[in-house]
Amino acid sequence: MSWTQELYKVYEQQCGVEHNDGTVLLPVSHSTANAQIEVTLKQDGSFVSARTLTQEEGKDTIIPVSAVSGKRTGKNPPPHPFADKLFYLAGDIGRTTEDTKYEQFFAAYIEQLKAWNDSQYSHPAVATVYTYLSKRTLLTDLINWHVVELKEKQEDNKKTFSQVVRFYIQYSDYNAESRTWLDSTMYDCYIEYALSQQAEAHIDLCYSTGKQMPIMKNTEHAKNIVSLCANAKIISANDTDGFTYRGRFANSAEALSVSYDFSQKMHNALRWLVKRQSIQFGNTFTLVVWTSSLSDTPNITDAAFSLDDERFEETISPDTEPLYRDFLRKHIWGTKSFEIASKVMIMGMDATTSKTGRLSIVLYEELEHSRLLEQLCKWHEETSALRYDSKHKVSRLNSFAVRDIINCAYGLENSKGYPEAKPEVIKDNVLRILPCIIQGRKLPADIMQNLVKKASNPLAYDKCFRTVMETACGMIRKFNIDRKKGVISMAYDPNETDRSYLYGCLLAIADAAENAAYDEADSGKRVTNAKRYWNMFAKRPNATWAVIEKQIRVYMIKLGAKSIRYEKMLNEIMSKFKLSDFSDNSPLSPAYLLGYHHFNAEIYKKKEED
Repeated sequence: MSWTQELYKVYEQQCGVEHNDGTVLLPVSHSTANAQIEVTLKQDGSFVSARTLTQEEGKDTIIPVSAVSGKRTGKNPPPHPFADKLFYLAGDIGRTTEDTKYEQFFAAYIEQLKAWNDSQYSHPAVATVYTYLSKRTLLTDLINWHVVELKEKQEDNKKTFSQVVRFYIQYSDYNAESRTWLDSTMYDCYIEYALSQQAEAHIDLCYSTGKQMPIMKNTEHAKNIVSLCANAKIISANDTDGFTYRGRFANSAEALSVSYDFSQKMHNALRWLVKRQSIQFGNTFTLVVWTSSLSDTPNITDAAFSLDDERFEETISPDTEPLYRDFLRKHIWGTKSFEIASKVMIMGMDATTSKTGRLSIVLYEELEHSRLLEQLCKWHEETSALRYDSKHKVSRLNSFAVRDIINCAYGLENSKGYPEAKPEVIKDNVLRILPCIIQGRKLPADIMQNLVKKASNPLAYDKCFRTVMETACGMIRKFNIDRKKGVISMAYDPNETDRSYLYGCLLAIADAAENAAYDEADSGKRVTNAKRYWNMFAKRPNATWAVIEKQIRVYMIKLGAKSIRYEKMLNEIMSKFKLSDFSDNSPLSPAYLLGYHHFNAEIYKKKEED
């Protein structure tokens, strides 16, 4: 269970460390809740005021939780030890309804709070809140302060009663922390109290530490690990009959035995990492990457360069691949600070559903930091293509984000003009592409083939065809490099004689010539003959080229003297064909897209130079 050990190390290393990004590594026996109400009390337990919290103010309020309440579900969930929902805390709710369950909820809560208050691990805030809540006036006070408003129908009040309440204490000592959810002394008191309760638990061998310790029941391990599926757990065993253990274990404890302390620290560290630096794909998949030193975590799913990166302001010529490789290596290696012996952990978690169920670890890799950077260099270099940078109005060499690859390969153009795939498709294919990045595996053939099909149908897109085309070219390069055959250049290669590549160049010339002949009013609005016949051209290039060539002659005449440059280009490409290759009417290979993309960039490069 190496991932559990690495998470435990994160906790031991980062617990108590303040972070500027606002994320908090939760103490043992604590969790977070989104509070909606804040009640202010004097230290003697008298009520001062109450207010409604905004979503931003109330989010991630730190609260103590017990082993039982931390995983609570069902119709009668157990209360949390301190801050909780209103129907647990308000002893006067019973006066507004005939439903006796609210009295039961309050009795369970106040009994639990009294036990903590009476213990040697009590805290002034606990005594204050216990004194106040024992008066059974919370709901009345909230109504008087117009924080809550009851409806006539009892059913309409369920949402009101489910609001989470937190407490602000006005101490006589002005140096004391009044915000109970941020009071570290209160954290420590509850941790000691929780451990004292665990001392009475079953002592057994913890499989993670190898020590005899209080063992946590396999039904009580933490949830709320990822926000996409808050109730899903990584460790759980709640079925007690059937075929779960038959022939292997007598009970769940034989299958897995983890101590309370280890489980709390491991889960809290994972929660902290997920909140701080995770990436979500689809509705159920979460990817989190961290280093053993927790310094400068590499991004393994984005393109090599961000358009907002100041280092990307420098223009890289598309025909200088060595310069690009050098620039790429400096970008990946030169900006990373890491220890020689540091490791990188990559964990992918997927839930069975978006609401409940198990949280499976579907991907876990540990590798040296330096090795990962080498793999990133390899991936970005092999998948790079000439891409149009709309921000700076220039074409540059760059690789592709994993999400963009999947959207282009399996998605449709959405209302905003971007390709978009279904969430479940994104999740499934992320798991197929990540090994290509971190392990150097070959790109799955169907991803490249889908991109080729999409890029061979330009009429299916209004705005994002260029993006699909560029992505297809990057993945074709990667596919060819993996299999050590085919065209692998990043830009136009005048020495390339591949039949499909040359036919792609012809298509680019026909497209550019017709576009150049359009009036300003028609430019960008009309569909060229090249794009209209594109799909058929990929299947029957020789026969379709004859049709396209006949159509563009009209536009050549309209161009007048400007047509000479396009005639020269056509003659240049035609001279490279073997007669047998040109007359071959069989379908083109994916290299024709590279030919089109490369020569299209070459045309506009020459146009700018002229």
